[in-house]
Amino acid sequence: MKKFLFGFIGILIASVVLYFTVVYYLTYSEGYRSGQLVKVSYKGLVFKTWEGQLSQGVSDGQVFRFSIEDKEERVIKLLQDYQGSNVRLRFKERYSTFAWWGDTKYFVIDVEKVDEIKQNKKSLHDDL
Repeated sequence: MKKFLFGFIGILIASVVLYFTVVYYLTYSEGYRSGQLVKVSYKGLVFKTWEGQLSQGVSDGQVFRFSIEDKEERVIKLLQDYQGSNVRLRFKERYSTFAWWGDTKYFVIDVEKVDEIKQNKKSLHDDL
């Protein structure tokens, strides 16, 4: 009976560790979203997480909601500075999330101001 119990507990622990590993390291998709940065906030009652919204049009259905991991301090600072501006967000989508990571499955990993992107492209064309 002890052998069975230890085997069952071992399999249970290995399954939980495997699940956390898959959810954290494997991404479902990666990509970019552009629009006007509407909101960046640090919210939560038990678990405080960074959350944001990007407006991609007129209606509420065209709002991209995203989370930012605490370790992405540079991205958080840039998002706070760019609030109200047109930006391009680079994100990764996970299969799932946990309460201490954020409210959404979309996690922003980089941000660029759209005006700066257009200026860089314009200067590249001028050089040609």
